[in-house]
Amino acid sequence: MTENFQAMATLATARMRQVFPATPLLRNELLSERFGADIWLKREDLSPVRSYKLRGAFNAMRKVIPDQQLFVCASAGNHAQGVAFMCRHFNVHGVIFMPVTTPEQKILKTRMFGGSAVEVKLVGDYFDKTLTAAQEFCAREGAHFLSPFDDEDVIEGQASVAVEIEQELGRVPDHIILPVGGGGLSAGTRSYFGTDCAYTFVEPSGAKSLAAALAEGKPVDVSPINSFVDGAAVARIGARTFARLADVSPEDVIDLPEDRICQTIIEMLNVEGIVLEPAGAMAIEALGDVAEAIKGKTVVCIASGGNFDFERLPEVKERAQRYAGLKKYFILRLPQRPGALRDFLDRLGPADNITRFEYMKKSARNFGSVLIGIETDAPENFPAMFRRIDEAGFTYTDITNDETLAQFVI
Repeated sequence: MTENFQAMATLATARMRQVFPATPLLRNELLSERFGADIWLKREDLSPVRSYKLRGAFNAMRKVIPDQQLFVCASAGNHAQGVAFMCRHFNVHGVIFMPVTTPEQKILKTRMFGGSAVEVKLVGDYFDKTLTAAQEFCAREGAHFLSPFDDEDVIEGQASVAVEIEQELGRVPDHIILPVGGGGLSAGTRSYFGTDCAYTFVEPSGAKSLAAALAEGKPVDVSPINSFVDGAAVARIGARTFARLADVSPEDVIDLPEDRICQTIIEMLNVEGIVLEPAGAMAIEALGDVAEAIKGKTVVCIASGGNFDFERLPEVKERAQRYAGLKKYFILRLPQRPGALRDFLDRLGPADNITRFEYMKKSARNFGSVLIGIETDAPENFPAMFRRIDEAGFTYTDITNDETLAQFVI
């Protein structure tokens, strides 16, 4: 079965060369030196649609064309763009269902890739409504539904990433690190390489669908999920993809906090000039978790996508700073008397910079509440600052990690 899958994936990869070139596999000097390994990045962010998703769409569509000329998908992101690109390439009609809440940038890009070949329908505030509408349309119109991951032809198409890695590297790497969402990329890569290399499968902490499936022995719904890592935030791993991953060792599956992933997004942008979406940064951020195991090894991290909306950059920077301990928010109980604010400011250190300050004087109260955000250059500065504030008799509440409260005030 493995040999047949390898042959089919290799054939699919060769067919793709008629449409788009292989994405580059590039050695990264910064990461190789940092971790004492030979580290390469498979740059799926450099595909025509800035993610690997067009691979599965291409393979699934080519197998039913010309008999089928109407294709449907439900997606708010990379899958929609991959399907749109391929509808235009094959000159077939595509109907792409997206939630009403999809950012305008993603809608515009989907229309740009598909041109006159696609029609975008905005249905539902949440994805489950969008999916239901797409499936009902398929049944009514006799269209072909293109699953984002839970389809054997899609899995085979995503395996082209692994085919290219072997072709470009000249051999099978010692270790592959890759993100997991619905499992299409993971199932395809592992089915192609089999046991010839070690794997680390990376999930966002807010959507651990593979870990949950391994624990239960079957796909399970892990809702509600954190959708920040939108390229990998899937509530339930696919049945077909899990069938190919069911014997994965739980020790080879790790999860990363959403805020921690932001550190790699910022570093790759500032230092390497590489634009990655949260899912695309996960494999690189996971290097720290396997640092000892990969020393001296040849490692490939799959940078799965670079569809990053720069309007999110302030939030990403904020999350990265909070995770690194360089930024905190707290509510200060400030006495309503002249000089109280000066007394507080005197307790700040030379590297403590106020980035947020909101205060409303309460005329009938002795104290007022102040929302304060402080940024510093080293995490150890905060314990010293709070100690000085305590010694001065001020009362405060640290709300930095209170996610519920943070949604309203940060």
